[in-house]
Amino acid sequence: MESRSLPVPDGLDGTRVDAALAKMLGFSRTFAADVVEAGGVAMDGRVLAKSDKLAGGAWLEVSWTPKEEPRVVPVAVPELGIVHDDDDIVVVDKPAGVAAHPSLGWEGPTVLGALAAAGFRIATTGAAERQGVVHRLDVGTSGLMVVAKTESAYTALKHAFKAREVDKVYHAVVQGHPDPLSGTIDAPIGRHPTHSWKFAVTPAGKDSVTHYETIEAFRGAALLEIHLETGRTHQIRVHMAAHRHPCVGDPLYGADPTLSARLGLARQWLHAQELSFTHPATGEWVTFTSHYPADLAHALEILRGD
Repeated sequence: MESRSLPVPDGLDGTRVDAALAKMLGFSRTFAADVVEAGGVAMDGRVLAKSDKLAGGAWLEVSWTPKEEPRVVPVAVPELGIVHDDDDIVVVDKPAGVAAHPSLGWEGPTVLGALAAAGFRIATTGAAERQGVVHRLDVGTSGLMVVAKTESAYTALKHAFKAREVDKVYHAVVQGHPDPLSGTIDAPIGRHPTHSWKFAVTPAGKDSVTHYETIEAFRGAALLEIHLETGRTHQIRVHMAAHRHPCVGDPLYGADPTLSARLGLARQWLHAQELSFTHPATGEWVTFTSHYPADLAHALEILRGD
């Protein structure tokens, strides 16, 4: 158990306790929320709740149990597809239920753990649990990811993603029919003001741009092709929900659970279908594609039969 006692800076007067802890002690917002929920934060002797606000000049007492740093554990994932492999990169087809890399609180399989179990060596610098990872997919999102195997590939791909020189194409089934049927959603995304695990369109967020086009319309739902300019966490899910068309099967962002159950979906209908970029070693523009996994294909069959 570790503890700190310190005054609240006047500049943090009125700040939510979890956000203030992140600034004062360098915690992640998620870990800060966990510490508060465990009763580990008191201000002038009063135990605080996560949504409480701090008072400048008050005395803060914080106690927490440090978490072990996440590490890559080799765990085979037979469903993980290897779409392409060479000396510099490996492109995988990630199934739902697999995280991109280890993180605090996640005990399930990861892409890096699956690659390690399969004998792949990802030799790059950076945090050990994220070596080679230049972009991520949500645990519940399936589809294409590229992982760098060398430092030079990692540097080149990180630059390409940051400079928006990578084409990322997703397919999503959303509730209702977007109006217009194709368009652009340009709205900043940041952490949700009241839910630690969610994100939201918020004026203080980072710029986020999503282009969508309706491919096929069903009764009460639509299949969209989506091109991302930016790569914010939960971007498609947040933007479509803000547009009042949440991804089918996504209860976190307002999907109808009755429809999800009828389609047999245990996760959001969202798939990273195509990925294109300049190969970091050859300079060639390469494109990789992925087929829908069984659960998403089955849901489409039901919708088409309605």
